[in-house]
Amino acid sequence: MEHETRRPRYALRYADNTEGRSHIRPTPREINTRMREMAMSRSKWVNALVALTVVLGAGAAQAQAQTGANEDRRPIPYPTVMSTGFQEALENGTRTPTGEPGPNYWQQWTDYTINARLLPEEKRVEGTVRIVYHNNSPEPLPWVLLQLIQNVYAEGAARSGPVEVTGGMEITRVVAGGEVLSDTAGQAARYRVFGTIMQVRPSSPIAPGETIEMEIDFGFKAPQRGRMGWNLDNLLYIAYWYPQMAVYDDVISWQTDQFLGQSEFYMGYGNYDVTIEAPEGWVIMATGELQNAEEVLSETVHQRLLAAEQSDTVVHVITPEDFGPGNATRTSETGTLSWHFTAENVRDVAFLAATESRWDAARAPVGDLDGDGEMDYSRAESFWRESAPKWEHAWRYTQHSIDFLSRWTGVMYPWSHMTSVEGGGIMGGGMEFPMLTLIGSFNQASDTSLYGVHAHEIAHMWVPMIVGNDERRRSWMDEGTTSFNTDQAMKEFYPGQNWDVGTRESYAGFARTGREGELMRRSDYQYPGGAWGVAAYPKPATMLATLRGLVGEEAFVEAYRTYLTNWSFKHPKPWDFFNTFNTVTGQNLDWFWSTWYFETWTLDQSVDGVTTDGNETTVHIKDLGLAPMPARVTFTLANGEEMRAEVPVEHWLAGNWTADLSITSDSPVIKIEIDAEGVFPDVNRDNNVWERT
Repeated sequence: MEHETRRPRYALRYADNTEGRSHIRPTPREINTRMREMAMSRSKWVNALVALTVVLGAGAAQAQAQTGANEDRRPIPYPTVMSTGFQEALENGTRTPTGEPGPNYWQQWTDYTINARLLPEEKRVEGTVRIVYHNNSPEPLPWVLLQLIQNVYAEGAARSGPVEVTGGMEITRVVAGGEVLSDTAGQAARYRVFGTIMQVRPSSPIAPGETIEMEIDFGFKAPQRGRMGWNLDNLLYIAYWYPQMAVYDDVISWQTDQFLGQSEFYMGYGNYDVTIEAPEGWVIMATGELQNAEEVLSETVHQRLLAAEQSDTVVHVITPEDFGPGNATRTSETGTLSWHFTAENVRDVAFLAATESRWDAARAPVGDLDGDGEMDYSRAESFWRESAPKWEHAWRYTQHSIDFLSRWTGVMYPWSHMTSVEGGGIMGGGMEFPMLTLIGSFNQASDTSLYGVHAHEIAHMWVPMIVGNDERRRSWMDEGTTSFNTDQAMKEFYPGQNWDVGTRESYAGFARTGREGELMRRSDYQYPGGAWGVAAYPKPATMLATLRGLVGEEAFVEAYRTYLTNWSFKHPKPWDFFNTFNTVTGQNLDWFWSTWYFETWTLDQSVDGVTTDGNETTVHIKDLGLAPMPARVTFTLANGEEMRAEVPVEHWLAGNWTADLSITSDSPVIKIEIDAEGVFPDVNRDNNVWERT
């Protein structure tokens, strides 16, 4: 992302070409108008304990009055820059400047029918997917795009790091509109594969409101490690395993970015009907509802499963004594069983196959989903092996996560089950798919860490599974939001600890190195050496905690829940998030978005000196960073009382680097601290405190 040289009175630049189109540069008049609007939306901070008089010192006031002549002015945040694609969406009425979907909002829809065979000994999946794609857009589509994410494992594939080469996805037959297509006619080929993207050209464009039916035969060998894989001969976790429609949306049209292995997924919503044929003795659990449990599970296991759905405490659905054909599963004359799942309004499906995993389950409260005035429940469950004894309480971690996150987000968990899968040896952390998450390498971790990764992966059921943002380009929108939600869940499960602080310090420590990249930089283009991880996880999580401290708990929760609710099962863009908070809080927070999302400016407010004159104490504050934030100052008096004052953000937005705050008190001031509550991401808190010696 390139930046223009900043001018003294305001900063102008192009944001990166985030939506594949050019950007409109605001005029100086527009910027000055927006800056005046910002000055009218002051943050509010309540003075606690005692009344006081706050005076901006004469030197600071003089500097504020002479901002036009001050050559040493700091760079000023510019109004939030929208992509042309987003501006067109506003004009078309599919998005709104207030943050909610517009009256003309649309999104595509797909119905999938998948029949697959699992070959455990070969670590292979083969099958056929039938796709009915609904064109809800106002444009005819001469061709469609699908994702073949397994091709990240193909020989010579572009990727962000080393992976096991398995050959990728094998496509053996493609039918579109009843016509068998060929890929052997050069530029005239009816379907072509470009890395992890597949293009299909039907005989005629798909008109608005019409559908196309496609059928594709596929197969692949599963890699051993990664976001999916297998461990020994008793566990397979299968994901991104079928040709899937790419997203065509109202802002960027087709999402054509390749999957390189790091920045994750952008998927559309649809209904799924999935049948998986597997050898008897292999227990299958998948996204969706198992439609034939009585046909594939043994009677004993089936009854335990039904009991678990009515129990607040754990039911051991499968124990080590149940492993094997005829115990956990039924038997058949063919030696195979077909497991039938259906799922509605989900963006993907994945499945687990296990022969030696325990299965623990109980119910979790999610709220009144159907509006009948009664509590509804989802099944919280875990699959784990004898080699991971700390997983004994994993069902409880899942149960609490579903319960808490339904309450905290204001969006009730909508599905019948949430399944955590112990996958030590497959991956190091965790990977989420609708209703199903894989968690690895936590066999010897602390209980706290194991709960934390459960809460994190399950929080992904809200973002991006329900709130369907584009992870491929905006990792911060899902990983950062999920990290923030995880910290809130940790606070309730482990009361007395503020988990936001550790996340903030993770961000601040990296920010001090000067190596971070802007949050609005495309995820796959973050600088190497840690920038991707910080931009995806701790920084955006810290920004949410900072925003809460800035606007207040009540306003933050209202805006946050409004955003999550309005964009449930839809595709928000960053500006929808920004606009929602501006609208709900009643504040123009453009300075905040520009500072923290479009720049890598840091906050470093310092106590530069303290003077006394009789019963008046003046603290001299110097801002050593570029990020403007209110300076909230706590004065501790010798009599134990506290007085609080604030340098409003408008003072820094006027271009000043320094400010004086004066208070009058009969009791001497013994301590002065900037941001004593610790809610802002100051990168050097050592210079925030003065104490009388």
